[in-house]
Amino acid sequence: MDSTVATGSEENVWGGGNRPLGASYGKLMMWFFLVSDALTFSGLLAAYGFSRFKFIETWPIADQVFTHVPFVHGNFPMIYVAFMTLILIISSVTMVLAVDAGHRMKKNAVIWYMFLTIIGGAIFVGSQAWEWATFIKGDFGALETKGGRILQFVNADTGERAAIADFSESIASERVNHEKKNGIWYYEGTALPSYSLNEVIEGVKAHPNILIRTEAIIQEGEGQGEKTLLTREESLAKLNDAVQVVEGANLIQNEYGSRLFADFFFFITGFHGFHVTSGVVINLIIFFNVVLGTYEKRGHYEMVEKVGLYWHFVDLVWVFVFTFFYLV
Repeated sequence: MDSTVATGSEENVWGGGNRPLGASYGKLMMWFFLVSDALTFSGLLAAYGFSRFKFIETWPIADQVFTHVPFVHGNFPMIYVAFMTLILIISSVTMVLAVDAGHRMKKNAVIWYMFLTIIGGAIFVGSQAWEWATFIKGDFGALETKGGRILQFVNADTGERAAIADFSESIASERVNHEKKNGIWYYEGTALPSYSLNEVIEGVKAHPNILIRTEAIIQEGEGQGEKTLLTREESLAKLNDAVQVVEGANLIQNEYGSRLFADFFFFITGFHGFHVTSGVVINLIIFFNVVLGTYEKRGHYEMVEKVGLYWHFVDLVWVFVFTFFYLV
């Protein structure tokens, strides 16, 4: 006996037949890719968060690291990073407008908004490359102890961080020439510092206003990261623990604090930057197809919508990267 119960009518719970929810195959595959990519970024950011709180006493403070603005001298914490974020968000808005124009079959509007999206993405990638170069070069220099701690220098008169060049230039006699025409010297994969350890130590001793700032602490009730400023006597004693000069940041050293911060910064922001660069290239291809009238002939601009999904994902990921690295 057949136990099947007939309902009298067939009901398609998807509402899209062989196109679930009315989405095309290409759009579904884009969503699958974005979900898998989201899991990858989630794992990276979770690892970053774990490392940050495990080594919180040596973790750099973002306001003391990302203080640069191109072509402008001075201390402007987070200003340029905020600008980069604004540009990327605006490019996401122009992408929405391009998709909307595609739905209304307005070719010229799609061209215009796609062009603005590409320009915004290019500005962001260029800004990120500049930020990398600035982070790698460094500003002040520091000393690293046997235990891997970073000793930074502070001018007691101003309370501002002091660069090695501020107090070691008059002491220095011979140092490695880093001009491109003379080549760059390397030691164990790392560029040799401009100043020797002895020159820096002698420079500190010759300038009574130079103090050492070390381990980060968290102020109770405020959640603000601060550094411990040593007295003059403690600073001179701390020099005995120094083993090398550190200038800038790379995968091995970091003058701003824990080397893990630099490792995560280069990997995660680089991975995101690769996504943005890929998005710019894809947008360029779609842009030229729009100009040539490819999608006008097809009768739809679904390709613009699919690349728009990818671009919005890149924008959303940056919001989390920005929060983790620069705000928290």
